Amino acid sequence: MGATSGIGLAVAKRLSAEGWQLGIAGRRMDRLIEMQRKDLNVTAIQQIDVTREEASQQLLTLVGKMGGDIDLYFHSSGIGYQNPELDLDKELRTVETNALGFTRMVATMFNYYAERPEQEAQIAVISSIAGTKGLGAAPSYSATKRYVNHYLECLTQLKHIKGLTHLTITDIRPGFVKTPLLNDGGNYPLQLDVDKVAAEIVEKVGKKKQIITVDWKYRILVFFWKVIPRWIWVRIPVVSKKG
Repeated sequence: MGATSGIGLAVAKRLSAEGWQLGIAGRRMDRLIEMQRKDLNVTAIQQIDVTREEASQQLLTLVGKMGGDIDLYFHSSGIGYQNPELDLDKELRTVETNALGFTRMVATMFNYYAERPEQEAQIAVISSIAGTKGLGAAPSYSATKRYVNHYLECLTQLKHIKGLTHLTITDIRPGFVKTPLLNDGGNYPLQLDVDKVAAEIVEKVGKKKQIITVDWKYRILVFFWKVIPRWIWVRIPVVSKKG
C-alpha cells in the first residue's frame, strides 16, 4: 500500500529483485500501470485511496487478485508537512491519511490474517522517528506517527491475547529519507538514501523484527531523544528552516 513513490516504491523494487510476487496499490492508477509494465513481478494492481470508506473492500479485492495467500502486507501510505502555521486543511488531511486511513487498512489485514491461522503472515508499517517526541513544527505528522507506534504495539499484544502465533507485527521507523515527502523547502539533516533504506527494511522485515529504526545514526538520536525530560523538550526549537 503506497507503492507508487518514496519508500513504498523503493521497497517494492527491492522485494521484486528478491523474487517476491507483488500486489501493489495507491491513489495513482497511471503509476500502478507503469510499474506493472516495467516487469517488477507485479501480479495485481488496485487503485486505493486509504481515506475512503471503500478502501477496506478494495484491499480485500487486491488480496483476492493475488489468490488470497499473502505473506506480507506492507503499509507505506502516508503524508506529512512542516506546519507551524497550523493550516487546518493540512492538519486534517494528515490525520485522515496517517491515522484513519492507516487504521482502516491495517485492521482489515489483521482481521484477515486472524481468520487464517494456518498461514504465516506479517504486517509491516512505515511509521517514523517523529513518533518518539512531539515536534512542534509538524504537529499532526508527529502525533499520527506516535499513534501508529502505539496502535502497532496494541496489535502485537492483541495477537498474543488471541494466540495468533503465525502473525508478526513490524513497526518501521525511518529518519529523514530523501523522498518527495521532504520536498517542502526544508533543510533536513542526516537525510538517508531511499534505496539503502529500502535494503535495510527488506532485510530486517525478512528477519521478522518487531521494531526497525533506520539507520544506526537515528537509533542513537532516538535513544537520546527519549531521555530528554518533557519540560526541556518543549522548549527546544526543533524545526527545519526553509531555504
